Amino acid sequence: MTGWIDAFRVSGPGAAAPDAWLGLLVATATLGVMWTLRGWARRRYRQLARTEETEILEIPLQVAGRTTWAFMLIASACAGLATARLGVGTEAIVEKILTIAFFWQGGVWASTAAAAWLDHRQRIMLEADKAAAGSIGVIRFVARVSIWAMVLLLTLDNLGIDITALVAGLGIGGIAIALAVQKVLGDLLASLSIALDKPFLIGDFVVVGEHMGTVEYIGIKSTRLRSLSGEQIVMSNADLLGGRLRNYGRMQERRVAFTVGVAYETPREKLLEIPRLLRKAIAEQGAVRFDRAHFAGFGSYSLDFECVYYVLSADYTRYMDVQQAINFRILEEFEKLAVDFAYPTQVLWMRQASC
Repeated sequence: MTGWIDAFRVSGPGAAAPDAWLGLLVATATLGVMWTLRGWARRRYRQLARTEETEILEIPLQVAGRTTWAFMLIASACAGLATARLGVGTEAIVEKILTIAFFWQGGVWASTAAAAWLDHRQRIMLEADKAAAGSIGVIRFVARVSIWAMVLLLTLDNLGIDITALVAGLGIGGIAIALAVQKVLGDLLASLSIALDKPFLIGDFVVVGEHMGTVEYIGIKSTRLRSLSGEQIVMSNADLLGGRLRNYGRMQERRVAFTVGVAYETPREKLLEIPRLLRKAIAEQGAVRFDRAHFAGFGSYSLDFECVYYVLSADYTRYMDVQQAINFRILEEFEKLAVDFAYPTQVLWMRQASC
């Protein structure tokens, strides 16, 4: 910085070098303009953010509002130093400092823009494609890591460090780290698999082993379920995909099979009427598709009739409403036909021994 100090040395008694004062004026003006523009961008962004719709300038204004004080100070100082006509060596140093500052500020801008755009896409696609809500978090993490890795490599390259050897060293070190944290990396890869393959979405009801619940959040390492009893279940992504998973959110219709048992004492002519009555009880319900009703077999204490039908909805409450209506209808028809339901009974035969 000798050139900058020499520029302020007087050329005569009480007089300062004009280039130094010009550089100071340019630095102050540059800082003032950048500070004013950042303040305007932040105020304008807050106004646009109050509306539900995303404006065209909302993301650029949000990015501009993330300009840091460090970058503004360095940029204004470099502008002033460049105006002061410094030496060639000093100008090279100033240019390098400004370049590195621009890299890190560019990382802040790029990271902010990526996060804002992904959040915008998540809001748009959430209703049409709920998988976006699960994959956005993973994509945001990968984008930020990629951006800052690029910033670090560009900074080191600008400082004269051979990044080729560094990248090779990072590759060897990465293998060692991967072996040490393979569980964490397994969860990360599983989260990418969930984002790309989409085995379940936020809002789906899933069953994994003995656990069941509605998917609330899909993260980098874990997925959170809200169980039927209200507590939150946190499962690692690797464990979640490592076994069998039942996704009831993808169900389009529900197959229902149930058995009705009648007493062995029921006359044959009434037994012949039961399949027709069962069919009638099911077909009367709305949004169902009857499949079959048969005399299925001889139970230990009952004559069993098996019924199968489909509820044309995945809603569990709708299924229970239909089954309840069918049960009441069967009770009514059996009362008219004077058919008794079977219940566990035992018949004990006793024979008197002859003397």
